[in-house]
Amino acid sequence: MAKKDEPARIAELRDLLTRANRAYYVDADPIMSDTEFDRLLEELSELEAKHPDLADPASPTVRVGGEPIEGFETRRHAVPMMSIDNTYNEAEVRAWVERVARGLKDEGQGRPAADRFVCDPKVDGVAVSLRYEKGELVYALTRGDGTSGDDVTHAVRTVRAIPLRLDAPKKKLPDVLEVRGELFIPLSQFARINRERAEAGEAPLMNPRNATAGTIKMLDPTVAADRKLGFVAHGRGEIDDGFADSFTEFMKKIKAMGVAVSPMATPAKDADAVLAAIDRFNEDRHDLDYLTDGMVVRVNRFDQQELLGYTSKSPRWAIAYKYAAERANTVLLGVEHQVGKTGKITPRATMEPVLLAGTTVQHATLHNYGQIAQKDIRIGDTVEVEKAGEIIPYVLGVVASARSKDSKKITPPRSCPACGGVVEVEPSEAVDDPKLETTRRCVNPECPAQVREKLVWFVGRRQMDIDGLGEKTIDLIREAADIPLEHFADIFLLYEHEDALRELEGLGEKSVTQMLKGIEAAKGRGMARVLAGLGIRHVGESTAKALARVFPSIDALLDAEAWELMPTALNSMSQAERERLTGSPEKLDNPPETGLGALTAPVVHDYLHSKAARETFDRLREVGVDLSSKDYVDPAKREALASADNAFAGRTFVLTGTLEHFERAALKDVLEGLGAKVSGSVSKNTDVLVAGEKAGSKLDKAQELGIEIWDEARLLEELPAEQKPG
Repeated sequence: MAKKDEPARIAELRDLLTRANRAYYVDADPIMSDTEFDRLLEELSELEAKHPDLADPASPTVRVGGEPIEGFETRRHAVPMMSIDNTYNEAEVRAWVERVARGLKDEGQGRPAADRFVCDPKVDGVAVSLRYEKGELVYALTRGDGTSGDDVTHAVRTVRAIPLRLDAPKKKLPDVLEVRGELFIPLSQFARINRERAEAGEAPLMNPRNATAGTIKMLDPTVAADRKLGFVAHGRGEIDDGFADSFTEFMKKIKAMGVAVSPMATPAKDADAVLAAIDRFNEDRHDLDYLTDGMVVRVNRFDQQELLGYTSKSPRWAIAYKYAAERANTVLLGVEHQVGKTGKITPRATMEPVLLAGTTVQHATLHNYGQIAQKDIRIGDTVEVEKAGEIIPYVLGVVASARSKDSKKITPPRSCPACGGVVEVEPSEAVDDPKLETTRRCVNPECPAQVREKLVWFVGRRQMDIDGLGEKTIDLIREAADIPLEHFADIFLLYEHEDALRELEGLGEKSVTQMLKGIEAAKGRGMARVLAGLGIRHVGESTAKALARVFPSIDALLDAEAWELMPTALNSMSQAERERLTGSPEKLDNPPETGLGALTAPVVHDYLHSKAARETFDRLREVGVDLSSKDYVDPAKREALASADNAFAGRTFVLTGTLEHFERAALKDVLEGLGAKVSGSVSKNTDVLVAGEKAGSKLDKAQELGIEIWDEARLLEELPAEQKPG
C-alpha cells in the first residue's frame, strides 16, 4: 500500500471495525468472523503506530487496553443510582401494580395503556453509569454507595459492546446523556477464562458476577480487554430534557446510537400481563449467554415515574421480581475449616462441580458443626445444594437414598486449623450432644487467621473507613517481610514505610497516597468506630454507638463495672438480683440503652479488661487514635430528653419493615434525640412498634402482645416539625 493511502485505510478500518462491533453486540447480526476481526484489528494497530498524528481516542484499537492506572478516583453521580425493591411472588407483584394504579388515579386516563409497564430481564452483573458529553464517552462510574462511585473508565473503554462515540449527527446528540446498565462476563467467555486458568495452574474464578466486579476494579485494563465483557443498558441518569418521553423510546433512541439494549423487553398493561411476561422469561433465561436472576418491572412513561416518585432507597415506579433459588444434587468431597475474625470456625464444603443457576458451583457453606450433626452430613454423600438469592450456595441436606457405604463422618477440629490453639465449643452441653453445637471458636487472640480477618474488618467502610486499604492490599502488605502489619496500631504506622509501600508490586503512587490520607483521617473517627472495628464479640455497630452515647471515652468505659454496661436489663430483675450485682437495691430510673444484657455484658466486660484489650487501647492511643466519644449524651441532657413533652420521651420503640421517608439508622438517631429508647426486638417492655412495608415477625409478635403499632403516617404526625423529612 502506498504511504499516501495509509490514512485512508486507517479511516476505512476504523469505520469497518466499529460497524462490526455494533453488528455483533447491538444488532446480534455479525458481519465478520472473530478471526477476520482480529486480523483487521492488527492491521489497524500497525498503521496507527506508523501515524501517531492520526490518533483517535475512539479507535477500535483502544479496546485492547492501555497503560495501568495508579488508583481509583471517586466521583459523585449527577443523579443517584438507587436500588430497586425486590419481590418474590404473585401477590407482591399484584400489590405493587395496585399501588401504582392508586398513585396515578388523578391522571384521568381511564383504562391503562397497553405499554403502561415494561418488563425487562434483570442481568446479574455489575451496574455502571456511562456519561456521554456531546456524544463522547467521558467517564464510567460504578454504583458505589449510590451517591458516589469509582471511576472505571480505563476498564470500560475496553468493552466492545460500549460505544466510545455515539453514532448520531451532532445536532441530534444531547449535550449530556448518561446511560446506565449492567456489565457482565458472558458465560461462554467465563468458561474460556477458567479453562485457561486451569491450564496455567491457577484457581478458577468462582462466578461471573464476582469476576466482573473484580475485573473492572483491576488497575490494568488489559485484563478487562482479555475477558471480553458484555454490556446491556437498563436505564438513564442525567439527560437533557426532551430526549425521550418513555423508557421504550429512550431504549429505541440509544440503540440507534449504538448502545446495546435487551431485545427481550416486553410491554404490559396490567398485573396479569406482567406475570405472564415473568413466567415466559423464566422458561427462556437459561438459554442466554449471561446470568439473569429476575425481571425488572417499571412504569414506562417518565412523567408517570416522576408522579409516583421515590422512597429514601428506591423508586416507587419499579420493582425487581426475583426468581426462586435453584437447587441441584452433587457429591460432597471434603470440608475446609475456616477461621474468622472472632475465632469462629466455619465448615465449608468442597463438592464435585455442579451447574447451579447458570454458574459452576464447587464450594458451599455448611453453617456450623451442629447442623452437620443434625443433618448427618458425611463426606461422600450426595447432597442437595441451593443458592440463596442465586448468589451464595449452601448445603440443604443429604439425599439419604444415595448414601454410599464408604461415606465418612465429618470430624470437627479439636484444635484451631490455623494456629493449633485451644478450641471452645458453644454451648458447653454440645460436647456431650454435638447436635446442640452452634459455635466452635479458637480462643488464641494471636491466631494469624484471626489477626488477618480482624485487620480487614477494622479498616472497613462501616468501621474505620480507611479508603485505599482493603483486603487485597492488607494481604500484599502482610506478605512483605519488612512492613509489620500484625496489630491494629500498625496500620497507623504505615506512613513510616511509605517508600517500601511504593515499591510493592500492585501499589502505585496514587494508591499509597490515598491510603495514607485515609489512615490519617481514620485517627479521628472516635470511640464508637474503634469499638465496632475491633471485632469484639457482641459489639457490632449499633452496640458500639450505644456505648459511646453512655460513656464519654474508652477510659470511662474501662472504669465501669459489668452491671453498668447493662442498665436496662437491671429493670427486669428482682430486687435481690439487682442488689447481688450492684451492691445496691436501688432501681435505676430511665437508664440508657447500651444493647447489652445480663448474658452479653459480662463477656464484653471481661474482654475490655483483658491484657490484649488494654494493650490494644494503649497502642492505639500512642499512635494518635482518638478514643473519645463523638456520640456522648451527658446525664442531664438524657434526663431532660426523658422528661420532654412529646410522644417519644421515655418510651421504647422498635422499628420494622421498609420506611418510605427514613433510613432505619437515621430514624433511630432521630427518636433517641427525642428521648426514646430504640430496641432491636419486640418484648413486653416495648411501647410502640413502627411498622413500614413488608413488616414481618416483629409485627406479628407486637399484635400478640397488644403493643401499640404505628404506621409511617402516624410517625410523621407525631414527629416535631423540625424532625420531619424535607
